[in-house]
Amino acid sequence: MSVRAAIEEATRDSYARVVATLIRITGDWDLAEDCAQDALAVALEKWPAAGVPENPGAWLLTVARNRALDVLRRASLERRKVAELAHLPLDPPSPAHDDRLRLIFTCCHPALSLPARVALTLRTIAGLPTAAIARAFLVTEPTMTRRLTRAKTKIAQAGIAYRVPSGAALTERLPSVLGVLYLLFNHGYGAGGETSFADEAVRLTRLLARLMPEQSEVAGLLALCLIQHSRRHARRDDSGALLTLAEQDRSRWDHAMIAEGLAALPDPGGPYALQARIAACHTRETTDWPQIAALYDRLAAVVPSPVVQLNRAVAYGYAQSPATGLTMLAEARVAGALDGYPYALAAEADLTARAGHTPAAVALFEQAAAAAHSPAEAQALLRRATELTSDT
Repeated sequence: MSVRAAIEEATRDSYARVVATLIRITGDWDLAEDCAQDALAVALEKWPAAGVPENPGAWLLTVARNRALDVLRRASLERRKVAELAHLPLDPPSPAHDDRLRLIFTCCHPALSLPARVALTLRTIAGLPTAAIARAFLVTEPTMTRRLTRAKTKIAQAGIAYRVPSGAALTERLPSVLGVLYLLFNHGYGAGGETSFADEAVRLTRLLARLMPEQSEVAGLLALCLIQHSRRHARRDDSGALLTLAEQDRSRWDHAMIAEGLAALPDPGGPYALQARIAACHTRETTDWPQIAALYDRLAAVVPSPVVQLNRAVAYGYAQSPATGLTMLAEARVAGALDGYPYALAAEADLTARAGHTPAAVALFEQAAAAAHSPAEAQALLRRATELTSDT
């Protein structure tokens, strides 16, 4: 393994632990991040000549701790913090008291806005550069820096405890954490997203599952992300165009990741586990649409959202008939929540085409393309319209 690869691996495995540990001791988010970054810079400077240490994570924590000690001493801050840092053990803490778990729950606190939770998670836990996060949010780097600063300030001013909640509080807070991780995954998995974000979401969800093995919904989210992410290399053709599930080369799917996802599935499970079971149905040689429709019935009873109702309509459109799907889609649209939603237009277009109403389907595909969230999605939808026109 090259030195750079070793540093990248140490960053993935240890960066969040180093930052979380220093935050716990000093209470200073900026100091913790700066010292962790300094440790990585020192590693990049020294490891090529001295070699990669036997325990890279402990090495980084030692350097970061010493850097924090220097800063605290120069600033004449609290002696207690200096003493705690000086005697900080380098052995990893037990999973029940892992500082990374405290950090995840703090970054995902519901007192923060959802965008702030996602950005803070990417910066503090995943260690992504502020510039990369800014690009994902379509803002400038200074703007993102200010947002991150405001989020950290709110944590301090609101007195948000740096701890893992327990009992009823854990039940209330865990959905916020899982929601952030799932949003992060979808941001990277979407047609216009950065794949690295989906990779980070999978890595962080794996970490959370290791730290909280008793939480079935954590396992359900991990299973869902793994099964979905297993198709990442098959979702586009050689020209970069998006491919539907039916068009994908299944030999390019990551079958080891699928197996890991299936093994993680809890039974019984909540909404994430139900979605994972639906995704698992697509991994079989022949998709079991009646089972998918039944699973959507269960999911709709727990999460009666317009998007779930949309997907349920599509499932019934394949399990029974396009006419059934179109009727259910019309019912899901009654409240108006799906108006102008590109995926609803695309679903209606597909069901309409399968029902044999080609001109109407072409028009719907073109409407969906105009409302699409990314150029890749728009191109895929226009391709469907073109294919229908050429077949007539």
